[in-house]
Amino acid sequence: MSHTLTRRGALVLGAAAAGTLAAPAIASEGITRRNISSFSMQDWRDHFDTLGVASIVADTTSRALHFWSGDGSDYRIYPTSVPLTEELTKRGYTEIVRKKVGPSWTPTQSQLERYPDWKPIPPGPDNPLGTHAMYLSWPAYIIHGTHDTRKIGRRSSDGCIGLYNEKIAELFQLCPIGTQVRVI
Repeated sequence: MSHTLTRRGALVLGAAAAGTLAAPAIASEGITRRNISSFSMQDWRDHFDTLGVASIVADTTSRALHFWSGDGSDYRIYPTSVPLTEELTKRGYTEIVRKKVGPSWTPTQSQLERYPDWKPIPPGPDNPLGTHAMYLSWPAYIIHGTHDTRKIGRRSSDGCIGLYNEKIAELFQLCPIGTQVRVI
């Protein structure tokens, strides 16, 4: 069997020999990445005494949402968007108190103070809550979808936790009302 070196193969070999294939990793040192996630497993016992009907940990540092079913047989991790600033980030324990398919969006009072021209948005492709919303016991804090997929993995919300629409639809089916939530 004969091995013919193609032009592409020669370029790859030359680049590897020169060490330029490692250059992107070296070149990125010292650069702050804005779209990151570190999907490390969590143990629910570090956050809750029991699993309850189901449990969620929303990790704003790693930008990941961890879900456990009530019997502990199902554990899932989802990439998320998180609040823009520390001031907008509420941490602690809460629970899902209401769920809505096709939510409408209404600006909060603080948003209206900053953006007085903002108006409510009905369900649909322009709605910032995406296709599904799970409302927490904290006023104006929601775990919801987004039509703007660029937001996932970033600090981009006014306090909510955002997921891809297909992922919030999946999580929505898994989480009953009363699911305990911890935001860290």
